[in-house]
Amino acid sequence: MSYLTESLKIEILMMIGYGDRARTQCEVVRLFRETHPDLPPLNQGTISKIEAQYREMGHVRKVPSKRQAVVDDDTKLNLLLALEENPITPARQLARDSNLNHKTVLKILKYEKKCPYKMQAVQELLEDDPDRRQKYSNLLRIVEEGGGNSYNFLKPFSK
Repeated sequence: MSYLTESLKIEILMMIGYGDRARTQCEVVRLFRETHPDLPPLNQGTISKIEAQYREMGHVRKVPSKRQAVVDDDTKLNLLLALEENPITPARQLARDSNLNHKTVLKILKYEKKCPYKMQAVQELLEDDPDRRQKYSNLLRIVEEGGGNSYNFLKPFSK
């Protein structure tokens, strides 16, 4: 359908006709092939889309595509400063604070090579749990010593 110019689309609409003089899509396909043998053949879906576009918008001009959001440098700078102030701020919170789309914030952070992390408490060491505290201190000791391979690193967690 990309090869169809606006004038060809208007011609297709005229071939379809109006009211009691309307043709079926099969007839329009046949008539278009006879009229323009040098062009690639149309199918009924293309004719249906052209007709639907005309009924919906009132024209058959090419509809401009959705443009990418443009963010000014001040907004980018404010976003990066907010992340610098509090590096554990989630990207969604940054988006809400700066009135931007979440995906736009992620694109800006990716372009600036920043990685927002949300800190979560995964494991808690309590005073009344000496076994877990001992395993954790052994793990830290292994990491500080250089630990060798990954097997030595994961060994304290195996049962």
